[in-house]
Amino acid sequence: MFTESMLFLLLFLLLGLIAKNNSLIIAVAVVILLKLFHVDGKVMEMVQAKGINWGVTIITVAILIPIATGQIGFKDLIDSFKSAAGWIGLGAGIAVSILAKKGVSYMAVDPQVTVSLVFGTILAVVLFRGIAAGPVIAAGIAYMAMQLVAFIK
Repeated sequence: MFTESMLFLLLFLLLGLIAKNNSLIIAVAVVILLKLFHVDGKVMEMVQAKGINWGVTIITVAILIPIATGQIGFKDLIDSFKSAAGWIGLGAGIAVSILAKKGVSYMAVDPQVTVSLVFGTILAVVLFRGIAAGPVIAAGIAYMAMQLVAFIK
């Protein structure tokens, strides 16, 4: 029961409790329950393979709700391009989307970086009250940095 992976998860649970980060607490608790009930194997592989896409879908649904409820309309879209903040937001959205795409690909080809990214994300969640969307974007940044390093060499 107390394998290295379980101790690792319990450490993250403790960090989540200390930081009062419900997302981290719930995520770790779900994974611990999956392990305790021996639901690992195919289920964990499926969640690992598809979980990021599911999360992105849920976030996208949440972002679209204000449009569906009428809180945001075409006027708001047009007005957003009348300010520097609107244009910066557009650019940031495009950049993050591209970085996330590159990040997902990079995590698949370089599993070593995934460990550091996950740990860095957990630290940011705990210490800085960050959001755990970081690994994909961080992987994209790592990908771009590695491309730059390869270019310089």
